[in-house]
Amino acid sequence: MECDKCQKMQKNRAFCYFCGAVQRLPMCAQCGKQKCIPKGDCVVKHGSAHVTGLAMVGAICDFCEAWVCHGLTCLQTHACSCPMQDSICVECHRDISEHGGRMFTCAFCAKHLCGDDQFEHQASCQRLESETFKCPSCNRIGSNACMRCKAVFCDEHAKRKGFKYAPGQPIPCPKCGHPLDQAFCLSISTRQYAFGRQRQILDEEGEWGDYSVYDDDDQADEASSEEDEEGEDENNVVAAMGKIDLHGREQ
Repeated sequence: MECDKCQKMQKNRAFCYFCGAVQRLPMCAQCGKQKCIPKGDCVVKHGSAHVTGLAMVGAICDFCEAWVCHGLTCLQTHACSCPMQDSICVECHRDISEHGGRMFTCAFCAKHLCGDDQFEHQASCQRLESETFKCPSCNRIGSNACMRCKAVFCDEHAKRKGFKYAPGQPIPCPKCGHPLDQAFCLSISTRQYAFGRQRQILDEEGEWGDYSVYDDDDQADEASSEEDEEGEDENNVVAAMGKIDLHGREQ
């Protein structure tokens, strides 16, 4: 949608994320209509007149914070099928009402991410928990990788016995059911890398920061050590100059 006040494009929501303005013509998140006809399954009866605006609204979804019209079908079905039910960021553990932004899905593990952590998470998601690419069941080199469990399975243990697999569909993980990927198609690493906000350390004052490990004491120690080294160099130069006479011969 486009906000009527700040003219910024965003997802369909009850309130603008940027300026907090209410939509002039609310749109139902389930059926997409902006005008309710009198012959619908309306919970609030409005006679033979068409209604628009807030008169058409019946609720606000608790998950996606979008308008839902007062139709009985939309009120009963939207909350059960809302794609934002489990929209909690896997990195910062915030839902959509706390960070107020869009939700993303990781391209590797298919978990929800907020706009602040999507790049850092996906940059470090292609890794394994173990130090090798061996199957945890038979200790052989595997080629079927589950990026949600962070493990690689061989062809024998990737499929469960007695389970029918759909032809042409990716094999689900035997542990979590996430579709397996071919390890040679991904740049999988066995080392863990931390980027951006993943490197933040809580300091003594309770503040977060990328450079919180470099406090004033460390900087003062580094400055004093540099001054000591410069003083020693000057003393060595003076001592060497004192051993040389005017004719260029050492004493």
